[in-house]
Amino acid sequence: MTNNSDIVFTPAARHVQAQHGSAHAYAKRIAAGFPDRVTPELAAFIAELDTAFLGTVSGAGAPYIQHRGGPKGFIKVLDEKTLGFADFAGNRQYITISNLAETDRAYLFLLDFARQRRIKLWGRARVVEDDPALLARLSDAGYRARPERAILFTVEAWDVNCSQHITARFTEDEIAQATATLLEHIARLETENARLRAAAVASAVTEGADAPGPAS
Repeated sequence: MTNNSDIVFTPAARHVQAQHGSAHAYAKRIAAGFPDRVTPELAAFIAELDTAFLGTVSGAGAPYIQHRGGPKGFIKVLDEKTLGFADFAGNRQYITISNLAETDRAYLFLLDFARQRRIKLWGRARVVEDDPALLARLSDAGYRARPERAILFTVEAWDVNCSQHITARFTEDEIAQATATLLEHIARLETENARLRAAAVASAVTEGADAPGPAS
């Protein structure tokens, strides 16, 4: 392997690309290789995420994808090559953990629904048990889930994926932030409307009191 392109585009993938006429589109990228460090841009993207998908494989080759989530920024950048996150107590199937015990090859699929962006990372992952200091570093104060262990992901290559076909979705917090100004404006209008109604009623009462009575 001359660079990490063989991780992203295996010989089999390159063969199929050649068959379907797309090999030329990736030739320069393959020659240059893919980024294998956490850049400031990638770190900023990760800091905004509250969900991710971790892919692993068993020793027999059975693939498995598990959703990982937590508060925004639950995946921590530990250094330029390492990401980490807490493994919370769950349904106790332990498929991901058992897969990593057999082979450390792993894949992270990061998807930002609101901004319709996705990034994919190839690397290796390992489970860290009985390390309170590390677990404290990866945990978020106030989040009620119970962390049981840590999972560390070593980045070997990453790439920004095509944004097509991502349906924009927003969390409750994102919707609340986006509509906060609108709600404030509505509240001001309702207050002003109430004031004008009260003034109109008061004016009508005053005019009625000042009107001359019937002639005698």
